[in-house]
Amino acid sequence: MVTIEQIKAARKSVYKHLNPTPLYHYTGLSELLGTDVWVKHENHQPVGSFKVRGGVNLAASLTDEEKKRGLYTASSGNHGQSIAYASRAFGIKATIAVPEGANPEKVALMKGMGAEVLFHGDDFDSAREWVEELAKEKNGKFVSPTDDELICGVGTYALEILDDLPDVEQIFVPVGAGSGVCGTCVVVKNGNSNIKVIGVQSTEAPTMQRSWKSGELLSGEMNTTVEGVATRVAFENTQKIMKKYLDDFLLVSDESIYEALYLLIQHTHNLVEGAGAAAFAGALSVKDRLAGQKIVVVMSGGNISTGQLKKVLDV
Repeated sequence: MVTIEQIKAARKSVYKHLNPTPLYHYTGLSELLGTDVWVKHENHQPVGSFKVRGGVNLAASLTDEEKKRGLYTASSGNHGQSIAYASRAFGIKATIAVPEGANPEKVALMKGMGAEVLFHGDDFDSAREWVEELAKEKNGKFVSPTDDELICGVGTYALEILDDLPDVEQIFVPVGAGSGVCGTCVVVKNGNSNIKVIGVQSTEAPTMQRSWKSGELLSGEMNTTVEGVATRVAFENTQKIMKKYLDDFLLVSDESIYEALYLLIQHTHNLVEGAGAAAFAGALSVKDRLAGQKIVVVMSGGNISTGQLKKVLDV
């Protein structure tokens, strides 16, 4: 299991390529929730998502032989951009499988950073299963979205939260495959166990939450349009970490996520994607139990397509 020492060590690799992101307080959001709200702006990363921290840390850990063989992974967008960014920085060939109908702007960014992008399947998990076999055929290195090096890299944002706001009481984190929430859990529970970490996922893709609740690795339907939380299977290593550390795991509807997205744009004047709004949607769903507390919501990414943005704002 990932340790706090590993996450602290990852800062050396991460900060060679990336800067810490801001943690800002917003009066308007605080008034909406009746509490003290801070936003961790991972949407300010060079590729617009927290995942780039993990990609950089993973690439830095590779042997010369692994770099020569190239990286293979699957993504609905942000993880792929992370691997593309890191591969370009370290001179590695990256092959990224995306589902048919993937966000075209995210695909363009991956290609723009030199990655080969291949379309396969109806969803992220179909693309992931296919490209893992392709990596075996090509003798490349397959990168799972929950590899330890990725968790360690993204966990560095949680170290920044505790540095900037040590008296935070609850941290809300969106959950897809689980790297972000796991990095947050390991940092927080080995720093100040009184701080609560709350995961948030869509009711239209609830497999990670159902698996955490049952203690079993489940699979299920995935009908969400929120790309960053769109998984239909549970991942063993992230489930283990969440089972040990996570305080609560909320489900919120796609509709409430997009309503939260609108509010975040209105009050922060930042671009935010669906998954980046999920944490705030989760906080809104339990606002009655947050009164008087200091909370952080993780704005995990800002890579909303112009088409999605138009729909959100056209209300």
